[in-house]
Amino acid sequence: MGKYFGTDGFRGEANMNLTADHAYRVGRFLGWYYGELKRRNGDNTPPRIVIGKDTRRSSYMFEYTLVGGLVASGADAYLLHVTTTPSVAYVARVDEFDCGIMISASHNPFFDNGIKLINGQGEKMEEETLDLVEAYIDGRLEAFGQKWDEIPYAHKEKIGRTVDYVAGRNRYIGYLISLGMYSFKDKKVALDCANGASWNIAKSVFEALGAKTYVINAEPNGLNINENAGSTHIEGLQKFVVEHGCDVGFAYDGDADRCLCVDETGAVVDGDAILYIYGKYMKERGELTNNTVVTTVMSNFGLFRAFDALGIDYAKTAVGDKYVYEYMVKNNCRLGGENSGHIIFTKYASTGDGILTSLKMMEVICAKKASLHELAKELVIYPQELVNVRVKDKATARGDADVQAAVQAVADKLGETGRVLVRESGTEPVIRVMVEADTIEKCKDYCAEIVDVIKAKGHVA
Repeated sequence: MGKYFGTDGFRGEANMNLTADHAYRVGRFLGWYYGELKRRNGDNTPPRIVIGKDTRRSSYMFEYTLVGGLVASGADAYLLHVTTTPSVAYVARVDEFDCGIMISASHNPFFDNGIKLINGQGEKMEEETLDLVEAYIDGRLEAFGQKWDEIPYAHKEKIGRTVDYVAGRNRYIGYLISLGMYSFKDKKVALDCANGASWNIAKSVFEALGAKTYVINAEPNGLNINENAGSTHIEGLQKFVVEHGCDVGFAYDGDADRCLCVDETGAVVDGDAILYIYGKYMKERGELTNNTVVTTVMSNFGLFRAFDALGIDYAKTAVGDKYVYEYMVKNNCRLGGENSGHIIFTKYASTGDGILTSLKMMEVICAKKASLHELAKELVIYPQELVNVRVKDKATARGDADVQAAVQAVADKLGETGRVLVRESGTEPVIRVMVEADTIEKCKDYCAEIVDVIKAKGHVA
């Protein structure tokens, strides 16, 4: 990870550690850099960069300042307006943009925001380019064989323009609808849009496929994104599904690149269960390339044991859908994801896509003529406790010798009956402490032992 860009973009509190000036400079660099790449390849047309945003109040500020930087450097900025992260990735790839930008802090509260950069293939931006962006922000840019105290502005007819590109978002909606292999007629589906980017997209897709669609948390006001809503606060959807007799419910996060499910009994079906259900479905159909599902180190023991029973191989990557996707592409895998609900289907998308994930789960329900509860019931999940500790410095806290000793002590107690994992968040100043064991009491006790040491050593912010 770089100084500004973590595993999921440049993220921080709006106008605190992520400012309008940061956004302007990101726009200035990208507009200049992609224009210079084209010019050096004999192409004098302006670079084309597509931008989407979620519903946070500050997203408009960052959109305008990014656009200011882009056009000042000679790029044309195409605006999708409020839309999902996967839609930006889709449009960047299909419509051959030089790159894409998504303004969102995903599942974070409204006062945070982020800038996610996407390359022309619809994938997360290469580290080499991110390093150059950071170097420009800090005034130490070296590119194209020279140092740049400042990059040039565009002049006269070379100044860029903005283009309303809502048609691109609509084409993405049409693409999702085209992936529906079955009619959802007579299915009662609840959608929790987290007052975020999916609020004006998900309902259109499910209604076009025939579902009786119920939508909650689809009234964004700039301040309520993810507030007691969406995949990080799924309790409301659980209650809604049961009270309204729905067949299934789907909860998205703020930018809709993740999805969690609720079955007809009100039980949560998380990312691990989604991987189990769809991995089994793909294997049965002979579509699971390399017989492998890609997971992360945070996936549950129970998932791995279930895959063992099915004869399905699995890989474990570092946490972050970026790393899952990189492994999938390198090893030609079709299915991968995280228990948080970032699920990637490389046949259909280059990033996690919450609405696509819900469509694929509906596909299994319809194809197998089974309820979501029936599809998930054979997966036995180990009890797990995950504690997020906000700290002053992630690396210092995790590297503390006493903290490491506490982690090892818990690992020794668990032996082969569970596991402990302590890692740094890629997007927040947080240490995540996770324990899996045969009882939830052990999970809680062992997590507390480690957290107590982190607190005692003065690392907590």
